[in-house]
Amino acid sequence: MRINQYLAHKGFSTRRGADLLITQKLVQLNGKIARLGDKVSAGDIVVVSPAVINKIENSYRYVAYNKPRGISTDQPKEGESIKMSLPSLRGLFSLGRLDKDSQGLLILTNDGRLTNRILSPDQVHEKEYVVKVDKIITDKFIRHLERGVLIETYKTKPARANRIGETIFRITLTEGKKHQIRRMCAAEGYCVLELTRTRIMNIKLGDLKEGAYRKIIGAELAELKKSIGL
Repeated sequence: MRINQYLAHKGFSTRRGADLLITQKLVQLNGKIARLGDKVSAGDIVVVSPAVINKIENSYRYVAYNKPRGISTDQPKEGESIKMSLPSLRGLFSLGRLDKDSQGLLILTNDGRLTNRILSPDQVHEKEYVVKVDKIITDKFIRHLERGVLIETYKTKPARANRIGETIFRITLTEGKKHQIRRMCAAEGYCVLELTRTRIMNIKLGDLKEGAYRKIIGAELAELKKSIGL
């Protein structure tokens, strides 16, 4: 592919921005100053100036946010969006969805490199939830959740689940079909009353208060990036 496309794909800049980096002689291809129009093939070595990399890294933000019920991550009506609730988070987008009636952990960022690495169906990343249902949980129900549940024509992947109260269970998924947990429960004759996401990969909700957020930095951020190949 053309080198500006390669740099854009790797998250260094837009294609137009990549052209600017190349004309400023801030990019090397196989040990030589890259030129506009150069093509990158498998095995080629592309090096971007450390000053550029530092500037890019310092511009990225990573936030763990405890979304309350009533806040939408899809197409919110007036007053229902995260950005309306917390203007300081403007410019950030959510990695994945959490429906309006659910609550808990969202990762917000302006780093587009994370999107495909975390959300692609080909990726296998754990997400953990605590769920309250409308009646007593049986061992059979837990076994079915773990083995996979048929929702319409799709059987969910194996999961980890355990009961932590008469009507409360914890479940860890490695996929994210729309309203998956609610649909899994409905297929087994249960109705979800409360659904809270408590973990995405190594990022935990912890004691973060409802509606609050914190920065993801240091070792926590390094572990997240390493797990997705950044």
